[in-house]
Amino acid sequence: MFGLIIVVFYFFMIRPQMKRQKELRKFQESLGKGDKVIIAGGIYGKIIEIKDEYAVVEIDSNTTVKVIKSTIIRDASDIQTR
Repeated sequence: MFGLIIVVFYFFMIRPQMKRQKELRKFQESLGKGDKVIIAGGIYGKIIEIKDEYAVVEIDSNTTVKVIKSTIIRDASDIQTR
């Protein structure tokens, strides 16, 4: 009985989380100049420079921020902004 609970817990909780983390890492490694992204704080921007550890993101005209690549959580190219 206890083993069944562990197996169910693995397939419904642990395995999907590991899959999401793997996809996020793959996305962060594939980032490139010109990509529209969303940073963890909910800030929309466009990548203007990318290095091994960080990316420079333009959030407004003449306003840039340097962020660690792991804080970039989503692609924003399909989301319309004003």
